[in-house]
Amino acid sequence: MALSTEPSSASPWPLYKRLLKYGWRYRGRLIGGMLAGVLCGGALFGMLNVMSHLLPVMEPNGLNVPLAASTNALVTASVPTTNVVAVNEIKVPGWQKDAEKIAKSLGIPMVTPEGRPTWQFVAVSLIVVPLVVGLWLLAMYLNAYCLRWLGARVVRDLRDEMFETLENQSLRFHGGVDVGRLISRCVGDTSVVESVINSAVADLSRAPFEIIAAVAFIVVFAWKRHMLDLLMLVVVGFPLCVLPLLILGRRVRAWSFHSMNRISDLVSLMHENLTGIRVVKAYFMESSEAERFRETDRNYFKTVMRAVRMELLMGPLMVGVAIILAAVFFLICYIKGLRLSEIITIVVAVQQLYKPVKSLSRIVPTIERGAAALGRIFELLDLTMRLPEAPNPVRKHSFDESMIFNDVCFRYADNGDDIVSHISFALPRGGMVAVVGATGSGKTTLANMLARFYDPTTGSVTMDGVDLRQLSIADLRKMVGILTQETVLFNDTVASNIAYGTEGATREQIEAAAKKANAHAFIMGHPDGYERVVGEKGFVLSGGERQRVAIARIILRNPSILILDEATNALDTVTERQVQEEIALAMQNRTTFAIAHRLSTIRRANLILVLDKGVIIERGTHDELYGKNGAYRRLCDIQFSDTPTGKEQG
Repeated sequence: MALSTEPSSASPWPLYKRLLKYGWRYRGRLIGGMLAGVLCGGALFGMLNVMSHLLPVMEPNGLNVPLAASTNALVTASVPTTNVVAVNEIKVPGWQKDAEKIAKSLGIPMVTPEGRPTWQFVAVSLIVVPLVVGLWLLAMYLNAYCLRWLGARVVRDLRDEMFETLENQSLRFHGGVDVGRLISRCVGDTSVVESVINSAVADLSRAPFEIIAAVAFIVVFAWKRHMLDLLMLVVVGFPLCVLPLLILGRRVRAWSFHSMNRISDLVSLMHENLTGIRVVKAYFMESSEAERFRETDRNYFKTVMRAVRMELLMGPLMVGVAIILAAVFFLICYIKGLRLSEIITIVVAVQQLYKPVKSLSRIVPTIERGAAALGRIFELLDLTMRLPEAPNPVRKHSFDESMIFNDVCFRYADNGDDIVSHISFALPRGGMVAVVGATGSGKTTLANMLARFYDPTTGSVTMDGVDLRQLSIADLRKMVGILTQETVLFNDTVASNIAYGTEGATREQIEAAAKKANAHAFIMGHPDGYERVVGEKGFVLSGGERQRVAIARIILRNPSILILDEATNALDTVTERQVQEEIALAMQNRTTFAIAHRLSTIRRANLILVLDKGVIIERGTHDELYGKNGAYRRLCDIQFSDTPTGKEQG
């Protein structure tokens, strides 16, 4: 299954619906953050409402018309004698009616006879305003914190699940995919999703409620003052502000997807070069590789900037629409002859409306980038190239009789050629089967099927009569140990590498295994001893030292079946002979399947198979095959021709 390189044109919402299932595991934080967002809107509405009553009072001669006579005890207005009119002829503004209600409910006067705010009113304002603003700020903090926590936790779960998914895929998948691209998806794409949850979801859970609060306030404010044209401005203007988001959003997602593919190329190239740094330096290719990296980086930069251009264009378009609407708004205010306090009130409300709308302008491209990342993440999580395990696998904890290959054929692709064809042989308990042949003849493929890294295309491999496909994979792997030509050590301590795969191994057991593998001496020759960090792939150790650590790992694990895949082929002659002694010790009382180019390692095999293009052309013991004067004899003569007698030495 190939990973896609083109963005999907489908709606992003199914992806976020699936992401919500991860967030719903922590519904307490999610609901808490959403409620805090609702509280932000409520607090904003309350703050605007308080301000709409405070501003007129704070104006010079704020209450410049008399209120109803019933409130004269609470509110005293100062009216110039030249402008005295009958109380019943005065049309009391809506905000003054609200002020009258507040004055009655609080039982305090709002203004002095001179038209100034009373000290009681100022005192109450100094208490109410900080409380409302404080509630708003607290809600914003809780909203951001809960959703930031949720984002970090969801991304942690995604990374864990992605890594587990990759670990469970078969070698068929890992053999055809680029490691750098996988790393980019697991690290880079999840970081994009985290930023979406941290910023976009937090804003999305708060901004709509703030918009609703601001719009509701403007509607109520305009309704009380019979300003229907202002309401029409809000109804028409808001969709115009959102229009750029709808037009440019999908293009942002497409270019974001391409930029993620480019960063995957970058990570892949970096991983390839750093892991192959010996070859780069050996061929003096540092400058060439640096130029190749710069070219890849340039392509990534160009793709990123295309996405950035689309994203940054949203803000100016929204601001342009907002400026036009603001000009229309002030024209309406002038025609209506609104008071300065009323204009300021509406301006503040519109400003509070504009802030969350502007947040939405950032949210949309972020959501589209997140959709591109989620598409890549869920594609990886949906991989189905893992090795299938039987619904009710047979549990087996010991190898008792024999492993048998029954007419096994294997091909990597359904329409491809067979890598091995019609292979049949038995590997008895305690015995040794060796496979020889030219490179590409299928030797390692047989070893991979023996450990069940691959399943046969046709035929079967059985252990004690049980098809490996029906056997518990965990039980099989515990009985199989593998020693390869390219020894794999992890960037950890020597002790951890020896104990790898053996749960609960003690230091005494680790040292005992190292002594049997003849590794204890060189390990203790370093000041850090068993706590020495071996570096990337055992970089700080020599080839022989790495093999001895690997042999100690095998001895400690104590598997029933040992697979030797050209285990000494990369070593010099002297080191090879030394390591062969440790391998011979590891082979004691174990069933061994050996692949070798150096035939000196397999002379004692019970059965030797000679492969050619995936077919067994000869089989027998060393003496039997050598006496046949066939392909095996020719391999031996070619390999031993460099010795003085033409025969194997030692």
